[in-house]
Amino acid sequence: MQTCPEFERMLVRAGIVLLKYWFSVSDEEQERRFQSRTTDPARRWKLSPMDLESRDRWVEYSQAKDVMFSHTNIPEAPWFTVEADDKKRARLNCINHLLSKIPYIDMTPEPLELPSRKAAHNYVRPPRNEQFFVPKLY
Repeated sequence: MQTCPEFERMLVRAGIVLLKYWFSVSDEEQERRFQSRTTDPARRWKLSPMDLESRDRWVEYSQAKDVMFSHTNIPEAPWFTVEADDKKRARLNCINHLLSKIPYIDMTPEPLELPSRKAAHNYVRPPRNEQFFVPKLY
């Protein structure tokens, strides 16, 4: 806990962009996720003995995280908390934030004007009823 902030400062001084994210899930959402894993066959594989142990230690893990933050949340490399009850929105918000923190040069190419397509001389597509198509399910 004492050496980590100095190590992170050293990385930043060396020109490394150091971003630290913590995906925060509410107690209610975490419990909902655990419960869904007990009933959903597609998610049951996610429930291991380690998960059950971590569920019992939820408060201890949260306290340890708070202590870690108090020692390692420094101006040169702060922790960014991502509200993660909604996984998709959390990921998109994190990606957006991460990209906003990385300096870049806009490499968007100039607009391109396409020439006209060549005429299809003597080409006729085969009839659709002679082809096999993948069914449209979506």
